Amino acid sequence: MRGGRGEEDFEAFVDARGPRLLRMAWLLTGDAHLAEDLLQTVLARVWPKWQKIADDHPEAYVRKALVHTHASWWRRRWRGEVPHGELPDRAAALDAYEGVELEQSLAAAVRALPVRQRAVVVLRYFEDLSVEETAATLGCATGTVKSQASKALRTLRAVLPEQVGAGDDRG
Repeated sequence: MRGGRGEEDFEAFVDARGPRLLRMAWLLTGDAHLAEDLLQTVLARVWPKWQKIADDHPEAYVRKALVHTHASWWRRRWRGEVPHGELPDRAAALDAYEGVELEQSLAAAVRALPVRQRAVVVLRYFEDLSVEETAATLGCATGTVKSQASKALRTLRAVLPEQVGAGDDRG
């Protein structure tokens, strides 16, 4: 197919219909760069089949391929790289003993919590139980688990060094 009539036809098709197909890809993705990636992916898949589809509504074939490829990308939930204005959290410390100090600080801070708050923190954040599972284990309401977790995290954030981080607010 290289250098033959099929290549010229394909190039003519892309030149003529490319802007419209790119606009469709942009409408599907909502992102100009992702739309270009989508269209390029589809055109790369269509090229080997061009001889078969060229005479039978190639634009409809490419539109359908755009929709199906976009849907498969969406189902995989891969959204590509997302730029951020801030750098991510710092890398782990090179000092092996620094981690031990942080662990000890965290353990001491958790032990200093009132009994009920300590139980909630241990079950929710160390044992990774849901609010409902924690409530069932403690024999209390889910609202109690949420309020105790919130109070405990507030206390931990106040007493721990900034680099420890007191967990997320899965309350």
